[in-house]
Amino acid sequence: MPPAALTIIRDEHRTLSAVLQGLQFLVKDVRDREIAPDFELFTIILDYIDVFPDRFHHPKENDHLFKRLRARTREADAVLDELEAEHAQGERLIHELRHALALWRVSGRDGLAGFGKAVDGYVDLHWTHMRKEEDVVMPLAERALAPEDWAAIDAAFRANDDPVFGAKPGQEFRRLFQLIVNLAPPPLGVGEAREAPKR
Repeated sequence: MPPAALTIIRDEHRTLSAVLQGLQFLVKDVRDREIAPDFELFTIILDYIDVFPDRFHHPKENDHLFKRLRARTREADAVLDELEAEHAQGERLIHELRHALALWRVSGRDGLAGFGKAVDGYVDLHWTHMRKEEDVVMPLAERALAPEDWAAIDAAFRANDDPVFGAKPGQEFRRLFQLIVNLAPPPLGVGEAREAPKR
């Protein structure tokens, strides 16, 4: 059975991937069917991908898994340096996403291309990032870390303590994820389907 921390990372990756794929789908849907964008839904999705990875998911990796792995082996240093730099880059890219969304809102249809490009850049970074973690770092951690390392890492990941959301931030993220599902149209969620304008 894998360590609890690795299961949590994989689960969080799947949730984030679903949200990011949903974001790309919604951009494509607006572009291809020329429907009116739901800026409230786009804003909520950006809130989720801003807060969840950069303020909740990544700090657990940096402060617990990566730190202990660095203490046990130098073999991971290069990839961990890349991953930590990508964690910081994600904060810059989310700012660019928010800026592109604001430009789209004020410039109308002309802003869609810029927002779509920003979304694709963010999704590409995260997909590559998650593959490095799951395909390189996690197998290395399973080989290099001792049982006492995993006990401490697992305890930290299970605690999910976060100064922004309090002792159980996972509940806040579940509520935000549920809000996205409730607002997103089929096939992504259970919200109201939006029709393309009649020609």
